Amino acid sequence: MEKYGAGPIVVLDYDPNWPAMFETERARIAHALGSQALAIEHVGSTAVPGLASKPIIDLMVGVPSLAEARERCIEPIEALGCTYIPEYAAWLPGELFFRKGPPGPWTHHLHVMEPSNPRWETVLVFRDYLRAHPEVSRAYAEIKQALAASSREDIAAYRNGKTRFVEETTAKARAWRANLSGR
Repeated sequence: MEKYGAGPIVVLDYDPNWPAMFETERARIAHALGSQALAIEHVGSTAVPGLASKPIIDLMVGVPSLAEARERCIEPIEALGCTYIPEYAAWLPGELFFRKGPPGPWTHHLHVMEPSNPRWETVLVFRDYLRAHPEVSRAYAEIKQALAASSREDIAAYRNGKTRFVEETTAKARAWRANLSGR
């Protein structure tokens, strides 16, 4: 079993402070990385108003080159109190992954990748769809709360339990975005 930090998985009601927490970290990262940060996005459930979530701010940082980011960005990000987790490359290929905060619960997750990485678009379209469809967001919250209760400390079971919903919703989100853009 892949354990979740220092205790059980907790999904909390939406905290209106999450956007400000993102903005504070976004500014720190932008300052530390300068022109290496092409974009910094608030993603994950804390980025969706009203959505219950594990209280971890997820940030996605777009960089011009992942190879260059490996050389130039790890140290400045670590200086912000983040820990680089290189073994996550097997699970999240094409990105650098960092955690911030005490071991479980962490306060921030940072995903560094090129915006051309297919995951960049996938994460953004899912977030945007949940923001635009509160009923879908509520259904997702119910799934996450039930999984947190049943998975306890097993983060893999929690993640895997969300997979079908996330994949189906992402497909709907892509169709929704295509329809919005008139494609």
